[in-house]
Formats: sequence, C-alpha cells, structure tokens
Amino acid sequence: MSASCALEPGLGGSADIPVGSGVRSLRSARGLAQSKTWRTLGRFLGRLVGGQPLAGLALLVLALGFGAQAAEVANANPYAAWEHGPSRDAAFFPIGVWLQNPQKAQRYRDAGFNLYVALWRGPTEEQLAELKKAGLKLICHQNEFGLKHLDDPTFIGWMHGDEPDNAQSLGAGKGYGPPIPPAQIVRDYEQIRRADPSRPVMLNLGQGVAWDRWHGRGVRTNHPEDYREYLKGCDLASFDIYPAAHDSPEVAGKLGFVARGVERLVEWTEGRKVVWNCIECTRISNPKTKATPHQVRAEVWMSLIHGSRGIIYFVHEWQPKFNESALLDDPEMLGAVTRLNRQIQKLAPVLNQPSLAKGVAVATANPDRPVATLLKSHEGSHFLFTVNLSGEETVANFDLSATMLNATVTVLDEDRSVSLKEGRFQDRFQPWDVHLYRLERSSSRKGS
Repeated sequence: MSASCALEPGLGGSADIPVGSGVRSLRSARGLAQSKTWRTLGRFLGRLVGGQPLAGLALLVLALGFGAQAAEVANANPYAAWEHGPSRDAAFFPIGVWLQNPQKAQRYRDAGFNLYVALWRGPTEEQLAELKKAGLKLICHQNEFGLKHLDDPTFIGWMHGDEPDNAQSLGAGKGYGPPIPPAQIVRDYEQIRRADPSRPVMLNLGQGVAWDRWHGRGVRTNHPEDYREYLKGCDLASFDIYPAAHDSPEVAGKLGFVARGVERLVEWTEGRKVVWNCIECTRISNPKTKATPHQVRAEVWMSLIHGSRGIIYFVHEWQPKFNESALLDDPEMLGAVTRLNRQIQKLAPVLNQPSLAKGVAVATANPDRPVATLLKSHEGSHFLFTVNLSGEETVANFDLSATMLNATVTVLDEDRSVSLKEGRFQDRFQPWDVHLYRLERSSSRKGS
C-alpha cells in the first residue's frame, strides 16, 4: 500500500475534485454511454462547455441513486456467494486496518474495527490466536498454515500481494521493472480459488485507479485500460490514494480523488464485484500536513456514497519518524475515527439496503461545489447520506418529491432538524461537510 499518492488540465476547476466524481446518476438518468458522459461532465464540472464559462448556472445532479451501481453488486447481501466469507448479517459492515501487529487487535476492536487486512509474514498460529482473542476477522495471504485452518471462521478472505499495478522493485539498488501483468494476477486468482473456493479473493490496487498520471506505474502510466483486466483476478476490489497527505500538487488536498477511484472500480467491474477502499488518517510520509478528522470523515462518507462496501484504514507513518500504528498514538484522530466507525456500524443495516435509484435530485448554485447523495430505505424510514465534494462552502437544494412530499427530517448526530415541504428542503455545507438525514413521513401525509 503506497505511502504517496491528477486532474487533467482545465477539467478540475476550483472544485478540487477529479473529473467524473459524484456524477454517475446523471449518466444513468440520461442513458448516456459511460465513457462519453464522463468526458462531458468533466468539462461541465470544469466550468467550460464549448469554451463558454458557466457563470450563474446551477448544477443539477440528478442523484437517481449515487451508488446505484454498487447496489448492482447484489441488492441481496454481497457476500452470500461465499460460505466462509464476510458475515451476511445485515448489521455487519467491514471496517478494517491495514497490516498491523495482532498484539494490538484489542485496541483496534475498542476503536470500532472488526477486521485485519494483511499480516507481516503470516498468518501464523500466534497471530491467529491474538485475533481470535480480540474477536476480529482476517483477510490475508493464503499460506500453508492458513490452508490447514480452513474451518476457522476468523479467516474471511484471501488476498493478492499489494498493488501489483505499480512498477515492481527489481531489488535493492536495481530500480523498478514493469507492473505485474494482469494475466498473472488472473492465474494467481484461479490458484487461490482452487485451494479454497469458500472465501473471496481481495485485490488491492494503487492510486492509478483514481489518478491516470501516477508515475509509480512506470511504463504503464496513463494506461487505465489495464484495470478492467486486473479486476478479472479478484472477487473483492480495493484501492488506495491519500490526497490530504499527498506530495503532488495535482492531488494534494483534492479529496474527490477518493470518490473517483471508488466510482471507477464500480464502473469497471460493472457492479458485479464488491468494492472496498483505503482511507488515510496519519501523516504517512508528509512531515508538514495530514488529513484532519473532518477530512477523514468526508473521505469515508464520499467512499460509501459512491459505492464502497468496506473501509480499510492505513495507519502507518514514516515522518517525522516511523510509527507502524500512528493512529493509536494520536488521541484526537483516534477519537474521531472511533466515533466514525461506531456511526457506520450503527447505520450498517441501512447501508446494506439497496440504493433507491430514482429518489432524489440535488442542485447547488455553484457547479464547482457539488454535493453527492445516497438514498436508502429501512424499516419505514428513508435515509439520505450527503457530502460536500469541495473544499468550499455551499448551499444544496434537495428534491425528494418523487419519493415523498412532507416529512420530518432529522440530521443525525447534529441535534437539529429541517423541514421537508412539497418534497424539498435546503441545507448549508461547510467545506467537506457530511450531513446524514433520516426522513420520516408526516403522519397526516403517509400516502404522499
């Protein structure tokens, strides 16, 4: 998982988001080809259509279900295909931590984690015992020890080596060769499946998923077409990019790259595979800056809204000194991540419901400040999850008239409510704000 992580010139605008982020629903609504719409909306979000500025033009994003393609993974539980895979319980949502010492498993459990992803030189008997004691599940490389414990429910999946899409080291002082060919990943996948078809195989890819010009791909830089081939070699697709701590001006501070990567994985897999992604929460290799708790929350929720079905936190740090578990030594961030994880687990029964494909539209006065949405229904209530995809303040106007006309709208965990009248309401978003709404029909208009 790389420690470092752009926009095409003229297409990013001041929105600080990559082309295509958060606009999948408009493609679906108009029945346009995905590739054509990606380019068209990229220009639209870049404020230029035919060379003319879009001054004063409201951005209407028909959110006919942001994340609708994610629901295509299976509106039933996405893990139902594997007897010993992740839990099929609707109350389970995968929240993992990357490559940590199992001796710290209980501390991660206390912070709302339920999964370890990858182990150093494992799995081993000692590592497995620590995870079992803490009650955490595991996805790791398939080795001889693991194959002797296929009946152990701690194992819920296997994985490839990390980031095979990046240039591969030729050894100390020998430089880098090309990425591992997709055909090799497919062959490895088939071998892992033959040894144990009862668990999914995970493939974590690098930042080239979201950033075409990532030079860490070496000779395959600017070849996004490779990814459809890589994705044939997995059941569960993930990727990582860390924009808040990034060292490239093309990416640094542009959190929308996270949303773009998730959206692309959903698109490239045609909604047929489970998509997860990795989230930053430390300095990583940047001695000057790191993501704030507010930015981490935005990255997590833009991931979920765009179709991610699982979150993996990257908690290592190399600057100002190496710390394998820097999150655990950062009280402010650890507290924020713990609250966020608990919120996601509380909402897991909602997140695991199918997305409503034609329920909400959102308009912002400035096209450079879009708000992404995801609409769900659970136990008689509707839930609208939203995130400001820009680093600027904005006001969003929501239209749910296709779903309901009058309702009580509670803003979760904010101790406030707003009024839905004739199917519409308005709310203000500070930079990277997340607002989560529960909508309950007014008793006098239950038929509306």
